[in-house]
Amino acid sequence: MNIALASDHTGYEQLKELQTYLESMGHSCNNFGPKSLVPDDDYPDYVRPAAESVASGVCSFGIILGGSGQGEAMAANRVQGIRCAVFYGPAVPRKVVDAEGRTSHDPYEIVRLSRAHNNSNMLSLGARFVSFEDLKKVIKLWLESTFSGEARHERRNQKIDKAD
Repeated sequence: MNIALASDHTGYEQLKELQTYLESMGHSCNNFGPKSLVPDDDYPDYVRPAAESVASGVCSFGIILGGSGQGEAMAANRVQGIRCAVFYGPAVPRKVVDAEGRTSHDPYEIVRLSRAHNNSNMLSLGARFVSFEDLKKVIKLWLESTFSGEARHERRNQKIDKAD
């Protein structure tokens, strides 16, 4: 799978490690930068081209990093066809009951739901709030999760993707 990567200065160091991790999993990466640490850079300069590569189909998915990940997600979501979810740490645990009736509290359920319900094609991560070990766990879960295809979710996603 070809994955678009981008960051700002806050996520610069993690971005390099992230690319190495993804490539070790067999993915190829298009790194849209930054290519060097620039403390006063502007994340839209890197995030927008990454999002455009996902929207055009050049890349299957995109993963972006920033201080909180919020601004980066907003920039990505301005590109038609992008559905970028934000993750900046384990969510308040949600009670999850599996097929056998066992109950667990999965703090990462929000990431799986971003794929299952919203068919997110980009993931924005808060570099200031997520350890690299959590980044790896979350990204692996996100990439392995699939869209449910349920009609109600498809209908909503079509409304999100509709051009104004």
